Amino acid sequence: MQMTDLPTAAVTDHPVPDQHGANLFSADPVLASLLPLYLPADLLDHLLPHLQRLGGLAGGVLDTLAGSADRNPPTLQHRTRNGIDAQRIVKHPDYIALERVAFSDYGLAAMSHRAGVLGWPQAMPAAAKYALTYLFVQAEFGLCCPLSMTDSLTRTLRKFGDPALVQRYLPALTTQTFDDLYQGAMFMTEQGAGSDVAATTTRAEPDGDGYRLHGDKWFCSNPDADLAMVLARIDGAPAGMAGVSLFLLPRRLPDGSANAYRILRLKDKLGTRSMASGEIRLEGARAWLVGEAGRGFQQMADMVNNSRLSNGMRAAGLMRRALTEALFVARERRAFGQRLIDLPLMRRQLLKLMGPTEQARTMLFQTAEALRRADLEAAGGPGSRAGEPAAYPLARILTPLIKFRACRDARKVTGDAMEVRGGCGYIEEWSDPRLLRDAHLGSIWEGTSSIVALDVIRAIRREAALPVLVAHLTGLLADTPLHPAARVIFETTLARTAERAAQVAAGGAATAHAARQVASALYHVTTAVAMAWEAGRMGCTRRMRLAQWVLRARVLPQDPLALDGEPAWLADLLVPGDVAPAEAVDAVQLF
Repeated sequence: MQMTDLPTAAVTDHPVPDQHGANLFSADPVLASLLPLYLPADLLDHLLPHLQRLGGLAGGVLDTLAGSADRNPPTLQHRTRNGIDAQRIVKHPDYIALERVAFSDYGLAAMSHRAGVLGWPQAMPAAAKYALTYLFVQAEFGLCCPLSMTDSLTRTLRKFGDPALVQRYLPALTTQTFDDLYQGAMFMTEQGAGSDVAATTTRAEPDGDGYRLHGDKWFCSNPDADLAMVLARIDGAPAGMAGVSLFLLPRRLPDGSANAYRILRLKDKLGTRSMASGEIRLEGARAWLVGEAGRGFQQMADMVNNSRLSNGMRAAGLMRRALTEALFVARERRAFGQRLIDLPLMRRQLLKLMGPTEQARTMLFQTAEALRRADLEAAGGPGSRAGEPAAYPLARILTPLIKFRACRDARKVTGDAMEVRGGCGYIEEWSDPRLLRDAHLGSIWEGTSSIVALDVIRAIRREAALPVLVAHLTGLLADTPLHPAARVIFETTLARTAERAAQVAAGGAATAHAARQVASALYHVTTAVAMAWEAGRMGCTRRMRLAQWVLRARVLPQDPLALDGEPAWLADLLVPGDVAPAEAVDAVQLF
């Protein structure tokens, strides 16, 4: 199948409407309106044709390939047909076609690390990478795990690795020549050491200029990756976190021979079926120390945090695909003599899908921008926004916030969107079941919800991230035209949320039970403020209404028995494209 042969959108005047073949970039005009706020104008102009093309692929060809790869998961082959022990994971051709688009055609794992990807003369900022991958994940979620790990491994290797290791492996990690590409992975989880990294038992035995690794890793996605980051304990190292170090493990040694580890079996997973995950036994596998011995978790945390942001991006993309499908069905499906979207309960349900979807997208771009500024500071470049002491603490708290809340929201949004399609939404021929199954991974991989909520508190306690976040949001509010009454609500809610977060962070074990509550509140306030700022920059009253609705519906107290009427602005919010504003942005007041 040629990637340029895009199917045309299906005819919609059918009782069961189907938009397969639609362009997912064109179907989402808000994305095009947001990108100028987060990308330089020249880069955005350069990327627009690529975004348009990828949106077409994601709604048609890639969606077909993803469905096929999901129905035909990888298998593990232990021996060749003539009896040679030579393990390989057999991937369906359609999954390999997806790999070629992501790694080779678009260079999604390479564009943050070198110039020249998609013809751009510099490495691209995180927002560009995530804007493109946000479209890709709307078709295929599973492959985005290897994409993220390759990108994150490259980042961590460049940051902490010995220059000789970087020189040896960086070209293969960032090439767009598919047959020369090295994919990345991380082997961290053990049966007794999932989130509790201090319980790691894998041994690292010194061996010349490297180490020999011994032990079992319990959950390894992309297990046949060419390179993996592995946590292990050097012989004689102290117990606990201080004894854990980080190592680079190649699948093949420099002389071309296979390294000494085996894939024991592949996991039979609820979702991400297209991508292999397995259990690995290290049998004296050769590896090289990355960074300082005994600081493995701190160095691995850089890779994990990058992957957590990618995880939040994927949750945002899944929600957007689910919302796009729900809006299409609601506009095209008729029941009881009306379009579904004209029914009050359906409009209310769509609003509840749209709110979390837009929150996650805004948080994605806010975090990507903080990461860009943090990387500039680390490299000695320009500092962050005036008034913020540093960008790193901002990125440090925004990352677990999006991982925690967006991934949980995706589970509900994908499920409720399935309901809009009705019985067909429960059938595997449609995208809905795959979106729902894949959404459940986000709350587990790279730390469960409770672990990540506690990491939000840790960022407040150890990185002094809360004052930086408050300063950032205060700066956004100062730069936003707001109705005076609405401004008071935003400012007082931000202050009260920050006060509660500081209280929980200072309370230690006595207040740990409130970590999830505080993380949710911080996420909702952050996204509402940032969405209001976006609305002001765009001159978009619809987005200002949505920003205020998020704050009212997800933070402020409500009477569950209050019989509120349908908001007068709701019908306009669900109309595609731009609607002429009936009032100025600073006249919107929903509280």
